Amino acid sequence: MKQTLIIGASGQIGKKLTQLMLDNDQHLVALVRDKSKLSDIHNDKLTIVEEDLNKDFGHAFKDCENVVFAAGSGGHTGADKTILIDLWAACRAADYAKNHDVKHFTMVSSIGAGDPSEGPENMHPYLVAKHMADDHLMNSGLHYSIIRPGSLTNDTGKGKFTNERPEQKEQATITRDDVAKALLFAVTNPPKTSAITEIFNGSKSIDEVLPS
Repeated sequence: MKQTLIIGASGQIGKKLTQLMLDNDQHLVALVRDKSKLSDIHNDKLTIVEEDLNKDFGHAFKDCENVVFAAGSGGHTGADKTILIDLWAACRAADYAKNHDVKHFTMVSSIGAGDPSEGPENMHPYLVAKHMADDHLMNSGLHYSIIRPGSLTNDTGKGKFTNERPEQKEQATITRDDVAKALLFAVTNPPKTSAITEIFNGSKSIDEVLPS
């Protein structure tokens, strides 16, 4: 049975993706720290694994062909949590995936991860963590999609995208709803070759924006 592991399935994007994939009739393993955060989702195709990402979570990868790393330390934590989750846990996830012969790994990264020094100073620890996690995945030998969304908003999803960074910083945004839709596409339509894509809200359909 083909299964997808979502790491961080109770987060703001992860939970949206979890519901979208279940609606798309996908079999899922949801890795969360607190399973009560998914108590409102009931589906026979969903298996919930409760584990701390600072501990050994390799067992969650068993029988999973696809992995999505959607975990994050959150905007209200310090650099220490950013290093432990956005960097170290992401790197370990890639290592676990390699050991379990995962077919495709999708990483939720960030705009600015390509060159952290260009980002705002207060974002440097986060962007450096994302940069190094992306780099580790790229050198892992895994087939991957790295999705680098613009600034996230909680607006209602627009269903329209672009992979061209807007010239105006205030326009370089994307809703969390639409990031989840992009991740669904990446999982169900993995690219022929590994790819890194920045995504923002725009005027195109997702199949025009993400490689497949």
